[in-house]
Amino acid sequence: MTSTSDSDLTCDAFLGGKLHLWQPRTGYRAGVDPVLLAASVPAKAGETVLDLGCGVGAAALCLGARVPGLELIGVERQGAYVALARRNGLKVFEADLTDLPTRLHDSQFDHVLANPPFFDRTAGRSATDQGRESARGYDTPLAAWIDAAARRLRYRGHLHIIHRAERLPELLAGAAGRLGSPEVWPISPRIGKPAELVIFRARKEGRAHFCLHPPIVLHKGARHERDGISYVPEIEAVLRHGAALLN
Repeated sequence: MTSTSDSDLTCDAFLGGKLHLWQPRTGYRAGVDPVLLAASVPAKAGETVLDLGCGVGAAALCLGARVPGLELIGVERQGAYVALARRNGLKVFEADLTDLPTRLHDSQFDHVLANPPFFDRTAGRSATDQGRESARGYDTPLAAWIDAAARRLRYRGHLHIIHRAERLPELLAGAAGRLGSPEVWPISPRIGKPAELVIFRARKEGRAHFCLHPPIVLHKGARHERDGISYVPEIEAVLRHGAALLN
């Protein structure tokens, strides 16, 4: 079980120090993915945002640091992460996304964010840390994430998801008949390398055709040298200065 004792936590800087988040020292820790997700949301002051499976609140709070005046709410089922997200300043409901509390049933949002677990728990080995395992391994299908988001979106509201590229067919299938105007941005580690992640966006009552955008490239150079270096200028601006990634 993830500990919330200060000795088992770190307080880490995001967006070049604009934001600091308490996280577990070991186990699942927010990295680049929620920052990229937050940077992809074209939110405006006064809008409402729901972060499903928010963890310590990284995606919602990174978005709030870039766009002041948003109403930010998270949903997280692991109590230890709920406590950390609240400590980090996010309003959070402790609940499973398939059984949201009544108070959320009466709310609709302009944007719903999600960074669902990447890996199938029925394949491969589970992580020994429960928090990391729940964050990295999934037991809730992507269709359920999309269904929960669609129910909470207001008319013309947007869903934004970051996920593994190989899960794109599931994202498209889950949105079919529920959300329209699907858009996909592949995320490639380097020029010429296959996309490893995608940012997926869809709109409630959207009518536009499917749009596959040019790839977003993360790093300069031909090979990986070490973590945290060689980002292209656009990604460096997102990670270090809180810039927007997409329009």
